[in-house]
Amino acid sequence: MIALSGAAEVILGSALFFQPVRALAAWAIILMLLVFYSVHIYMWQNRKTVFAKVPPAILIGRLPLQLVLIYWAYLYT
Repeated sequence: MIALSGAAEVILGSALFFQPVRALAAWAIILMLLVFYSVHIYMWQNRKTVFAKVPPAILIGRLPLQLVLIYWAYLYT
């Protein structure tokens, strides 16, 4: 799943360079970031996952960063 989501990020990010599909790619990135937001919350709440060694501050800090990335993608719609 990680490799698949990484490939989607690369493809959608590259699509932003092309005007005919820019808005569609930006909306797809926003959708993907919203889905990932729930994953970040899950990682923060469930410290028994493989990310148990990651400091909570980093896990919490990813949440506002995700909102910044969503806004940044919105600028391309």
